[in-house]
Amino acid sequence: MPQHVVAVDIGTGSARAGVFDARGQLLGKADHPIIMNRPRENHAEHDSEDIWSAVCIAVRRAMEQSGAAPESVGAIGFDGTCSLVVRDIDGGQISVSTGGERRFDTIVWLDHRALKEADFCTATGHEVLEHSGHFMSPEMEMPKLMWLKKKLPGTWANTGYLFDLADFMTWKSTGSLARSRCTLTSKWNYLAHLKDGWRKDFLEQIGLEDLQARGRLPGDTVAVGGSVGTLTKEAASALGLTTDCHVSSGMIDAYAGALGALGGSAHDPEQLERQLALIAGTSSCIVSFSRKRRPSHGMWGPYYEAVFPGTWLVEAGQSATGALLDHVVRMHAAGGEPTAALHQKIVSRISQLRAEEGDAFGARIFVLPDFHGNRSPLADPHAVGAVSGLTLDTSFDGLCALYWRTGVAIALGIRHILERMKEYGYAPDTLHVAGGHVKNPVLMELYSDATGCKVVVPKMNEAVLLGTAMAASVACGLHEDLGAAGSAMYPGGDVHVPDESRRALYDRDYRRLLAMYRHRAELEAME
Repeated sequence: MPQHVVAVDIGTGSARAGVFDARGQLLGKADHPIIMNRPRENHAEHDSEDIWSAVCIAVRRAMEQSGAAPESVGAIGFDGTCSLVVRDIDGGQISVSTGGERRFDTIVWLDHRALKEADFCTATGHEVLEHSGHFMSPEMEMPKLMWLKKKLPGTWANTGYLFDLADFMTWKSTGSLARSRCTLTSKWNYLAHLKDGWRKDFLEQIGLEDLQARGRLPGDTVAVGGSVGTLTKEAASALGLTTDCHVSSGMIDAYAGALGALGGSAHDPEQLERQLALIAGTSSCIVSFSRKRRPSHGMWGPYYEAVFPGTWLVEAGQSATGALLDHVVRMHAAGGEPTAALHQKIVSRISQLRAEEGDAFGARIFVLPDFHGNRSPLADPHAVGAVSGLTLDTSFDGLCALYWRTGVAIALGIRHILERMKEYGYAPDTLHVAGGHVKNPVLMELYSDATGCKVVVPKMNEAVLLGTAMAASVACGLHEDLGAAGSAMYPGGDVHVPDESRRALYDRDYRRLLAMYRHRAELEAME
């Protein structure tokens, strides 16, 4: 009987690994950086072999730290960003870069090179778009694939394998071409609720009629918690595990985080529908579940069984949140490289200035936070940000005021999403926050006060790794299903309620945010 599972989370800048026991205790954790190539604006690329190497290093270090024996690990699970991995007909690396370097075979999720292709997909009005908020984002795989076929025909002609990053990892580990229901449904326009999930008429319409054959994409998918197979001899040796170790179906990182954050409610579908997961780091994702299909505009989904069986998932998000605060720090005269220490210095000074000035602190600064487009609820990847209320102040305190008001704008952006969700029949009352933002007191206060939601912070801030571990525990039989895994492994959380005395203040700020959206539209419409 297995005693442990290993979870691997591949983010934008690093690969992390954690070793968990059956009760969800994190016994060991390690990370290792991964390379990103930025050859031009809107282009971002990874080296998949570099990612695999980083994963192996992180897993070995986490195992060493945990003290767990390799034989005790029943399964390993992978989650990752929705990055596109391209391999040649022999399974080797092939370039997706305009620079031509063969090792850069992966288009990163945040890459926006395929804006025109995304607009083309949206303009088709095809029914698959009912399951992506009636629009196509350049962060999804179809636009990236269209760009690749059009702009790098030599690469396309020699392509033999196409993977979402998490599926690449399961292939690399097992040799299996099985694909995850989680990844294909949410990022490849695969309709899991239909007998034939691939809509061939849509693929023909966007010029990808050869996609399935070119990418070796199967007609069936493996549910979250399913086993793709066991580790090959080579993979087991590289990871420091055994060939008896199962590999669970891959997951999108935010959805793994949603499973980890909401796993305690997984056994009660009615309770689950009142909970939201906010996975917040470089960008922010809100994930909600429903037993009923609720089509919407401006949100991704509803996706059938992207995590839980018989359940629809909807995702909304902000493309730049932590990244936006980093940008503010970097661009301001009193800022610099946005290290954790500098963020902490700013946060501490904000606390002092608010104590001295009260609500007057930064009160005339208004931020429209769409510096990398508006993913939700406007579904406009072309949207741009704005700041109103700047002066000639270049002091550190001036930076703190701008940082504070940017945080307000980010939280109000979440409120904007929640208001739209309510219009489509979602009725959440609790926000479970996980990720890097938990370490930022400014954002954590605002997520409760500016949205009016009860906020829960898990006692262990590793929701993404934990969710991946929960799925892995089911894949090897450590737990019967995701509900049982959630009940056994969820660590509980600390509850924060909104400060009602600040409601009127943030209500006014929210009206101002909506006004800025209207004013931006008015400016852009002028001839």
